Amino acid sequence: MVVSHPNTIRPGSDEDSSKRRQILDGARKVFMDLGFDGASMNEIARAAGVSKGTLYVYFADKSRLFEAIVEDEALEKARIAYNLDPRRDVETTLREFGQTYLGTMCRPGGGSSIRTVMAIAERMPEVGRQFYENVLAQTINRLADYLQAHVGPDDLAIDDCGLAAAQFLQMCQATLFLPFVFQAEPAPSPERIARVVDSATRLFLQTYRAKPK
Repeated sequence: MVVSHPNTIRPGSDEDSSKRRQILDGARKVFMDLGFDGASMNEIARAAGVSKGTLYVYFADKSRLFEAIVEDEALEKARIAYNLDPRRDVETTLREFGQTYLGTMCRPGGGSSIRTVMAIAERMPEVGRQFYENVLAQTINRLADYLQAHVGPDDLAIDDCGLAAAQFLQMCQATLFLPFVFQAEPAPSPERIARVVDSATRLFLQTYRAKPK
């Protein structure tokens, strides 16, 4: 989790929570439209519909506000309902997992937050690290745990489930994620995501399906 700072208050009531959400929503739009460097506290206050004084009551500066948005996005992605019940068959689970993952990562407008984090990670490495650990690494770990439950002579032959999970997600992103995040192409359609994930699933199982003795 992003470290709390003494100059950033946490909500203590429903009113505080609502006001904080209002500020985060306004700030997210400004950061998406203008980037971190182009955003100002004046512009954020205007977009959020609050006074600059109110904004500073909740967040000490622009960096603290951006950290809160990254934390909020990480929590949102952590709530995504992947069905990783180990009793489900691998092929169906991988297809559904891949489509849900790519649908989330490549949703319209979703690339802006990733681009902003990438742009400031060198100056604010803690923000980049938190985004990676709470969004990307957590997804890999959840899939790795599922794969581990299926390792056996009649199912999957995998020595390193963390590596295998990362490989699967990379294959799902092929031709989709990078063109999207660098704005070379629009968000892919569900049909295109399904085709790429289907190919990734077949390749994965060809590599890791346990071979008959």
